Amino acid sequence: MTVSAQKTKSETGTALEVDGLVKRFGDLTAVDGVSLTVRAGECLGLLGPNGAGKSTLIRSMVGRVHQDSGRVTVIGKAAGSTEARMALGWVPQELSIYPRISCRENLGSFGRYYGLKGQELKSAIAWCLNWAALEERQDDVAKTLSGGMKRRLNMAAGMIHRPKVVLFDEPTVGVDPQSRNRIFEMIEALRDAGTAIVYTTHYMEEAERLCDRIAIIDHGKIIAEGTNEELVERTFGRRSQVLARFAGETKAIEVWAARHGGRVKAETAEFTIEQAGEIAPLLDDATKAGLELEDLTLRRPNLESVFLHLTGRELRD
Repeated sequence: MTVSAQKTKSETGTALEVDGLVKRFGDLTAVDGVSLTVRAGECLGLLGPNGAGKSTLIRSMVGRVHQDSGRVTVIGKAAGSTEARMALGWVPQELSIYPRISCRENLGSFGRYYGLKGQELKSAIAWCLNWAALEERQDDVAKTLSGGMKRRLNMAAGMIHRPKVVLFDEPTVGVDPQSRNRIFEMIEALRDAGTAIVYTTHYMEEAERLCDRIAIIDHGKIIAEGTNEELVERTFGRRSQVLARFAGETKAIEVWAARHGGRVKAETAEFTIEQAGEIAPLLDDATKAGLELEDLTLRRPNLESVFLHLTGRELRD
């Protein structure tokens, strides 16, 4: 699939900037001094547990939340301004399409909302149908589409005005693996064409595949930012991760794990070690504690390991 370039990779200026953003709701500080930049042709993954401030930050980028201090600019224009709205695309998690009209009619309606008309609108619709692989279904009523096709149409509606910056809020929720892969290809095509992307997800493997950089937000603050490799290196250094699953009482496993600086998740004790030789003493002590080992895995920490270590919570908590 060919996507005509909106901005080439060589044009690497800042497309989206958040500078010292603060937003309070009464006594709650939902966003607390957040600063971020996203450059043209870059995909930034924004990860955080529920209630971390992610949604408020996204809505501030769109211009739907007025900050108490700090600023958000899109292509150098204040978020919420006419120029910023035309340069920004937002694809929310909830489907925002009209179920009783066709794919083409949906895109036409969204295009006219952005002031497109005539040949410009026709060209935009054609581009979106091609990008979302919906050309053969363009005349089908939206409610008859599969879940994955509805999701792709939702994404296309957010791209009808060909924005330079796009916010994707969990675009793969509720879709099958085949549709998910197709969505990945759509996002990769945008990034390669020079679009700046902010991507939120509850799936770590998506962030690892799609995102050039990751920002982790918790309690309204960015607590870590960098590439996947940088985050792992900063958090764990050269340490490896040991996952030991035991049979027996969870409480006994937790007591033993805590004694060795580990933690338990779903009856599996997790540790980090410097050398493989540290495993044997751990298992010897587990045997003395009456624990029966069922499985043992040694692996390099990944993005999920970083997230759990920094927030103490699953991404879906």
